[in-house]
Parts: sequence; C-alpha cells; structure tokens
Amino acid sequence: MIDDFAIAPIGPRERSDLLEILDDRVGVRATLITSQLPIEQWHDYIGDPTMADAILDRLVHSAHKIRLAGNESMRKHTTRRSDKATSTTKQID
Repeated sequence: MIDDFAIAPIGPRERSDLLEILDDRVGVRATLITSQLPIEQWHDYIGDPTMADAILDRLVHSAHKIRLAGNESMRKHTTRRSDKATSTTKQID
C-alpha cells in the first residue's frame, strides 16, 4: 500500500524505486494507492515522461479506480466530531 502518493516531490531515485516495486508486483500482488492528486495529474507529477509511462502502465493495467468526492477533509470532519463529543461531556466534581 502506498498512502498519500504525490504528497511530496518525487526525484529520480524515488521514480526508479517505485518502478522496481511495481514491476515486481504487477500480475502477482495487489497494490493499493491513495492520493489526493487526481490520476490525470500523475504523469506530470512523476516528471520524466519515459518513467511516468512505465510506472502508469503498470498501475493502470487491470486497475480498479475508486474516486471519492467530498468538500471537506476527513481529518477536519473527525476533529469536529471529536470536539463535539468533548463539549457535551459533563464534568463530575
């Protein structure tokens, strides 16, 4: 599982490592990737066109894409729910 893909810049070493990992897994193991960056922008994010083609070819082939849409961050929602629970808690002396 790769969580928060594309949250930080990717360099040549990371591109190479990612390609190697995906190459080892393709057709053998499942790979789950989460990202806030839309898939349509992954090619530009990866940077090197040849590496981007190779990486995305391994990811997109036989992929199941699940797009989640929402106006708020899950963390913001969780924090608000936590704050609400705290504010309704009664203090016993």
